[in-house]
Amino acid sequence: MNIPNSNVPRLVIIGGGFAGVALARKMIQEDVQLVLLDRHNYHTFQPLLYQVSTASLEPDSIAYPLRKIVKRAKNTFFRMAEVTAIDPEIQKVHTNIGSISYDYLVIATGARTNFFGNTTIENNAMRMKNLPQALNLRSLMLENLEQAVITTDPEKRKELLRFVLVGAGPTGVELAGGIAELKLNVLPKDYPDMDFSDMEIHLIEGAPRILPPMSEFASEKATKFLQRLGVQIHINTQVQNYENHLVTTNTDLTLRTATFIWSAGVTGAPVSGIKAESLVSGANRYQVNQFNQIEGYEHIFAIGDISVMQTKSYPKGHPMVAQPAIQQGKHLAKNLKRYLKGKQMTPFEYFDKGSMATIGRNKAVVDIGRLRFGGFFAWFIWMFIHLWFLVGFRNRFVTFFNWVYNYINYDKAARLIVRPFKNKEDVVERV
Repeated sequence: MNIPNSNVPRLVIIGGGFAGVALARKMIQEDVQLVLLDRHNYHTFQPLLYQVSTASLEPDSIAYPLRKIVKRAKNTFFRMAEVTAIDPEIQKVHTNIGSISYDYLVIATGARTNFFGNTTIENNAMRMKNLPQALNLRSLMLENLEQAVITTDPEKRKELLRFVLVGAGPTGVELAGGIAELKLNVLPKDYPDMDFSDMEIHLIEGAPRILPPMSEFASEKATKFLQRLGVQIHINTQVQNYENHLVTTNTDLTLRTATFIWSAGVTGAPVSGIKAESLVSGANRYQVNQFNQIEGYEHIFAIGDISVMQTKSYPKGHPMVAQPAIQQGKHLAKNLKRYLKGKQMTPFEYFDKGSMATIGRNKAVVDIGRLRFGGFFAWFIWMFIHLWFLVGFRNRFVTFFNWVYNYINYDKAARLIVRPFKNKEDVVERV
């Protein structure tokens, strides 16, 4: 890896997501050698991935170079690498570009899409956990529209214009709203010779209501907003298979679609080498104590989505969203500073700042404590919070400019097929 030896402790962080970046930013000026590892050279603001997919934003609006974070101090390093294993006995991390020893190791590898063991759906569905996947989805949707405008087969056109989303959490709801706004405000201008009454958007959820983690108020409001936009909602419905463009469920609902998007759940992304007893059964997440130390290891920590810290308030662990990850990263930085000075670490306490989802123009829902908001004010709160937490002034400025442009012109400027996407039956691999 070409990392120089150091006479101070080496802190290795695996993962440049919310948790890893929050920790790194607080540790770069400390008396440690900091090494940040990630398979990509950028941090992704995942809550806005759906806007890349729906052509509202370009990817560089929500991505920030990890080297710009670690370059602020001399004894900090970034390496673009994929971690293959950890060897706790000799305190080494093995990657595809070499191995590196550590004094303190923090695993912040986040989560990946959970297909609940259904390999057919995993092989055929679109997903949206990172920028390449968001760009793939954008390209597929635009390519299907281009095909729809030239086909003479009405049933094939309906299949190309039918969008099926599985999972009505914030990601699924926001993506459904984004596609619906494309249908209403943008696509008829781009394709004046196509009848968009054939375009359908289906949102499928296995629970009795959409946005299950949020309040019933938020669920009811979001349902009304989506239905006004023309989204067809199917609750208490579980998708069983998707193959050859056919969606089958546990009900009599079957749909033929060329765009099938899976956002029904996430699971941890653990690294090989940590003993199996330290993983929470069925979750693929590390069991950590109140100081984020992985059970059974003193110098190995886990933060963010990959960790499960069970408390009275959160017996199944904290929500797998950005805020717990950011707070754990910042708190671990404080604890590491204390630990290095021989002081006792303090337990982590999560402060719930609320949850929110946007459904489109002037439409959002927000839960903050006992307060519930829906409509324009909630939409304004959603925009402010997301701009605030974007990393980098340029990203905030570009995103705000795009939002203003889209709002005034009823337009989305990023409708480009920059990287054509083909299904697996056409090519061997996809990113």
